[in-house]
Amino acid sequence: MAYPEFLVAPMREELTVLGARECRTAAEVDEVMKLPGVTMMVVNSVCGCAAGKARPGIALALRHQNRPDNLATVFAGADIEATARAREYFTGFPPSSPSIALLRDGRLLYMVERRDIESRSAEAIADLLTMAFDRYCVPADASADTSASD
Repeated sequence: MAYPEFLVAPMREELTVLGARECRTAAEVDEVMKLPGVTMMVVNSVCGCAAGKARPGIALALRHQNRPDNLATVFAGADIEATARAREYFTGFPPSSPSIALLRDGRLLYMVERRDIESRSAEAIADLLTMAFDRYCVPADASADTSASD
């Protein structure tokens, strides 16, 4: 059973005000994965570590000069089909919410799992993300490395 929309709406908005595209269906996830450049896909969640750490960390990281070209989100426990499809792109990682992935052409570049989020502050999560942005979110001619990392 999915969480009621009135409960998740304010949590969705914390990412949409940053420019995240909400994906509520598998087809919408697939559309986002076809966009050119680097896509950040956030698996949002109602848990405390999403509220106090992940979403604030993402907001801080997006102030950085290097950023993903596309920002999208699914909501675990609300967008069931979309979340399942997003996780199919996270090759080699078990389901985790919240989580944050960087992908290019639907291929995973970088992953931040719940276990990485729970043990860090929002600022430390922002640091993790900005280091990943500096590695993967630069013009294609400036970065030839597209391998996945943990």
